[in-house]
Amino acid sequence: MAADSKETSASEGTNIETPEKPLESGKDSGALSSKPAKKATSLNLSPQDLIKGFELSQQKKDLPEIYVGDTVRVGVRISEGNKERVQPYEGVVISKRHGGLNETITVRRIFQGIGVERIFMVHSPQVASIKVERRGKVRRAKLFYLRERVGKATRVKQRFDR
Repeated sequence: MAADSKETSASEGTNIETPEKPLESGKDSGALSSKPAKKATSLNLSPQDLIKGFELSQQKKDLPEIYVGDTVRVGVRISEGNKERVQPYEGVVISKRHGGLNETITVRRIFQGIGVERIFMVHSPQVASIKVERRGKVRRAKLFYLRERVGKATRVKQRFDR
C-alpha cells in the first residue's frame, strides 16, 4: 500500500500525492485503485492534441491560397554535392489532395513536347517557395482530362476575381 500513495504521471512529470485509504472488504478493490488522481487541466493533453499541436508547428505559414487550375511556380531545393540551389518548376495545378501537414499538389507542365507531372508536399522542406503566377477558371476538382489534350486545348481560362 505504501507504494500506491504516490503516483507519478509520465505525461505531467509531477508527483501527485493521494492519501492512503484502507480498502473495505465488501467493495471491489480494483475500483478504488483504478481511479486516477485529479490532473491539472493545463498539462493534461490527449495524444490527439499533442499530434495536432506538433503538426501545426511544422506547417508553413506564408503559403498563398492555391486552387486547382492555377499556374504556379514551385521553388524546389536541389542539393548537388555540397551545394544547394533552388530550381523553379512551373505548371498547372491539376490536383490537390489531403490536408494539413500532408497536403499535396500535382503540377503538370509540358517539357519538350512531353507532359511531366510532379507531386509536391506543400509543407515539405524540399519546397522552398510557391508563387501563384495566374489564377485558372475551372469547374472541376481534378483536371486529369488535360492529360489527353494536346497543344492549345490544354489552356485554362484565366480568373480575375481571386
